[in-house]
Amino acid sequence: MSRIRIGIAGYGNLGKGVELAVAQNDDMELVGVFTRRDPATVSTVTGVKAYSMDDAMNMADAIDVMIICGGSATDLPKQTPELAKVFNVIDSFDTHARIPEHFAYVDKAAKESGKLAFISLGWDPGLFSLNRLYAEAILPKGKTYTFWGKGVSQGHSDAIRRVEGVKRGIQYTVPIEVAMDAVRSGSQPELTTRQKHLRECWVVAEEGADLAKIEESIKTMKNYFDEYDTTVNFITEEEFDAVHNKMPHGGFVMRSGLTGNGEKTHQMIEYSLKLESNPEFTASVLVCYARAISRLSAEGATGCKTAFDIAPAYLSPLSAEELRATLL
Repeated sequence: MSRIRIGIAGYGNLGKGVELAVAQNDDMELVGVFTRRDPATVSTVTGVKAYSMDDAMNMADAIDVMIICGGSATDLPKQTPELAKVFNVIDSFDTHARIPEHFAYVDKAAKESGKLAFISLGWDPGLFSLNRLYAEAILPKGKTYTFWGKGVSQGHSDAIRRVEGVKRGIQYTVPIEVAMDAVRSGSQPELTTRQKHLRECWVVAEEGADLAKIEESIKTMKNYFDEYDTTVNFITEEEFDAVHNKMPHGGFVMRSGLTGNGEKTHQMIEYSLKLESNPEFTASVLVCYARAISRLSAEGATGCKTAFDIAPAYLSPLSAEELRATLL
């Protein structure tokens, strides 16, 4: 059987993760990475060739699935529908409020070109989305809770680094144990944003910077920190390099529900992830869905789909017979 030919659009942390994940799947091969940088300056981890992003449109016959690894803020809204005119594509668009809008643009482009597109894949949205759906369908009487962390928030970390006087900064989102225990108890609490998560900031300040001003600027930053209990810790650059050099993340999806006569029986569904590398794990999710998009495309499917539309069997390299014998 021929292997699934993968292209990577965008070569940052996520793109490198996809490169490594493809190497772990025997039914796939990586054709190349496509970058907006000068390809001559890009050294890939596995030695696969780097191409200019402008060259991608001329390589439709060489690639079965293009995995798009840009950012949700400005890259994916443009790149995914554009590349869906030529390729079967997958992205990790994660701006939850804009997913319906993004879906509509990509669906139109993919249907017009006869291609297939998967959007908003990863762990949230993606795997957590599936778990919320399963839990709410199984336990219709109940409440769903999502907690994120402990892990690095890239958007919040970037916001810290934009504060005057900050040389380097990183932010961790931390779920509050008391809140999670209250959910597990079956009491179905009403929880505010502040009650669910803490935000821990670690900052290397510029020499001579006003530390009190930096702390105040971070803690009062609207849409980022003002609704949370936030701690700001000042450390040396040496400690920053030694301790804060990875990108861990994770979280929990919980459904507290009631069943039975009079709805008096408490049932609890809990799903969790503990990740040492957020981009590497997200990349692994994207790559397994590349198998699904290749299979569905061969069946004639077109347009845009999300994790909700894709049967689990399409993700596995095992046959239906093997799945029934080993995993069912």
